[in-house]
Amino acid sequence: MPHVTALYRYPVKGFTPEPRRELTVQADGRIMGDRVLAFRFTGDVEPREQDGLDYWPKSQGLALMDFPSLARLRLRLDDETLRISIHDGDTELVEAGLDDAGRAELERAVLAFVAASSDARRLPADGVRLVGDGRTSRFQDRPRGYVSLHGSASVAAVDVAVDAPVDDRRFRSNVVVTGAAPWDELAWTGRVRIGAIEFEVQRPIGRCAAIMANPDTGVRDARLLRVLTTEFDQNEATLGILLLPVDGGGTVRVGDEIAPV
Repeated sequence: MPHVTALYRYPVKGFTPEPRRELTVQADGRIMGDRVLAFRFTGDVEPREQDGLDYWPKSQGLALMDFPSLARLRLRLDDETLRISIHDGDTELVEAGLDDAGRAELERAVLAFVAASSDARRLPADGVRLVGDGRTSRFQDRPRGYVSLHGSASVAAVDVAVDAPVDDRRFRSNVVVTGAAPWDELAWTGRVRIGAIEFEVQRPIGRCAAIMANPDTGVRDARLLRVLTTEFDQNEATLGILLLPVDGGGTVRVGDEIAPV
């Protein structure tokens, strides 16, 4: 029986995954505490609109698609104090809160790191702003909130196909499932139940250049988009699926079984 073996949320868009033993799925389909902050280009700190929903295009902020060096940083957001610490290896770059002074300190530290990296050329001249309240999940790649899921066997199949190390972290899903054959999750349709929550399967996840960034070094070390389309005969580079809760959300836990409804 397929079951959940890992859960992740990503407090700041494009930065460190946070392993969790359980995740709260909100009624709107977003994960509580997931993508609650983002470093946006200074000229794009207000949401756009798409399909009647707020939309924050990742091309207008710091995201792994264009700034792979971010994968090297280790960020922690304290849910209670709303303070952020960011490390590069053993070196603390910054530790600050979300008041105006703290945000400015965080912005300076992240900007300095990126400016000294190979991604510097992609930075806008007017810099970045840290937006979000640290509580509200809103900076997902798509206007509609989704829960993302992939099978560990699919990632293992990709790992075998390339020389660089490939693990679940590259694909930045909320839910990782074990017990399904490689790529089986792409064929799931209709509804599935994870633990006590019923979800409707939406569609497969088309991937971007973010998956090419090594999650330890921040270096693009594997041409995974090409690997997915050539080695696995995909028309579009795809790994994982998007889900929406059917009725009100709830809690997903490591160990929960997954079954069709």
